[in-house]
Amino acid sequence: MSKSPERAIERINLTNQFLIAMPGMADPTFSGTVVYLCDHSERGALGLVINRPTDIDLKSLFDRIDLSLEIEPLQHLPVYFGGPVQTERGFVLHDSTEQHYTSSISIPGGLEMTTSKDVLEAVAQGSGPARFLLTLGHAGWGAGQLEEEISRNGWLTVEAEPAVMFDTPAEQRFEAALSLLGVTLSMLSGEAGHA
Repeated sequence: MSKSPERAIERINLTNQFLIAMPGMADPTFSGTVVYLCDHSERGALGLVINRPTDIDLKSLFDRIDLSLEIEPLQHLPVYFGGPVQTERGFVLHDSTEQHYTSSISIPGGLEMTTSKDVLEAVAQGSGPARFLLTLGHAGWGAGQLEEEISRNGWLTVEAEPAVMFDTPAEQRFEAALSLLGVTLSMLSGEAGHA
């Protein structure tokens, strides 16, 4: 009995995965980046670049939105470039908390992504999430676009490890994400292999 050539292709959900840009990444916006995928479905994907700090620190950003951040260690944390979409909007990736914020999505694997100001108010008061990363902007893909980029050797994928985002210095996150696959940058080629 032969299988029908029209059999359904199983769709892989990459939510809670890292996308690691391959050396041949054509788009300079994403060259050398690690993206954490917050959501991936048949409609497309949304992720946050986790290894590209900007020259804006939390204190500067909080001042801009009329919040006072007096907690010294937090004042100097960088705000990250999360991606080229909605760069004027903040996205906070954080550990799940008992506190519920106005606009959050729960991500399988124990993280949440919040876009409402109440999470920043909680951070300023010292009652926010213990570990978080704040980005301006996000990365977005339309239906099938990310799958196409992966098939063209644009990205490697691996299950995300929160320690890479929250406990590893930004400049080491790319190599740390690669190490989850057991590879190093020197092992990668920008060219897809074809037999």
